[in-house]
Amino acid sequence: MKSRRAFLAAAAATPLLYPVIKHAQTREPVPLPADDGRRLPNVLLETHDGRQVRFYDDLVKDRMVVINMMYANCSNLCPPNTANLLQVQEALRDRMGKDVFMYSLTLQPAIDKPLDLRRYMDKFDIKPGWTFLTGDPAHVELLRRRLGFYTLDAVADADLKQHTGMLRIGHDARDRWSMIPALATPRQIVNSISGYL
Repeated sequence: MKSRRAFLAAAAATPLLYPVIKHAQTREPVPLPADDGRRLPNVLLETHDGRQVRFYDDLVKDRMVVINMMYANCSNLCPPNTANLLQVQEALRDRMGKDVFMYSLTLQPAIDKPLDLRRYMDKFDIKPGWTFLTGDPAHVELLRRRLGFYTLDAVADADLKQHTGMLRIGHDARDRWSMIPALATPRQIVNSISGYL
């Protein structure tokens, strides 16, 4: 029987087989960077305030994290997802940026620059503890795939009008990872997060 760690590593590498959500653009194919063999790549990203960070070392290592994918000019599902996650952030307000870290990674890194992400955050009055990220398209694509935000249908996966409306929840120090719909009730999401703390 496989160990729990091996099972979780395999589960994290399994593509997401949930229905995809309709949006408005097409994703251009991007060659992936060389794979360093880590389960979670340590690629360089840029935050909404222009800081350069390494995904694993600076954002995930030993932390409890909640990760979703979005893009700044989305007018379909991203705003409701963000509004829902704002309620989660409010429910966890004393723990945000201390025990729980939220990250939103753009699906349009070639378009969404830090200023675009900052404007999106300002529009929703997002508080500290929730960081929005962009970066080299190849690095973002590698993360998207490693985090399970893709489908097996190559045509649907290349279509930005269709992206998963899911959250990846994980506690790196405990090597525990799961996914939940971003439009689950805030209470369900908070309960999922709390189960890892």
